[in-house]
Amino acid sequence: MTGVVVREARREDAPAIVGLVRALALFEELPGPDDAAAARFVEHGFGPRPRFESLVAETDGAIVGYAIFFTTYSTFRMQPTLFLEDLFVHPDARRRGIATALMTRLRALAVQRDCGRFEWMVLDWNAGAQALYAQLGATELPAWRLCRVDL
Repeated sequence: MTGVVVREARREDAPAIVGLVRALALFEELPGPDDAAAARFVEHGFGPRPRFESLVAETDGAIVGYAIFFTTYSTFRMQPTLFLEDLFVHPDARRRGIATALMTRLRALAVQRDCGRFEWMVLDWNAGAQALYAQLGATELPAWRLCRVDL
């Protein structure tokens, strides 16, 4: 394997990213996106009014990981927050520093954009991800609870 290249995703990367999202769904034992959802993903990420940004990680010319992120705003800090929605590395490409490379790039983007925070969520059962995030200096916030209204 050659080195890892982390770059901004392009529209033509969308099928590979959707394939990885489907692999993530299998990993989390959830239903993956159908073709209609995949089409929305392309429009939402690469259309005239993008709703999120994405990075991809390549090794040997193949996309093996991705990160989906967007900006929120902290009224207490009076600064933007870079929020990571998804980070996934294909199981065959894990333990090679790819997730760390993606997280390092995201942190640098947050600093470059004058964000006061870089935040994400992690599932309580995903001990591997939790260990990686702790190594990167992340702190879990046990007092905060995710609330959701499905529409």
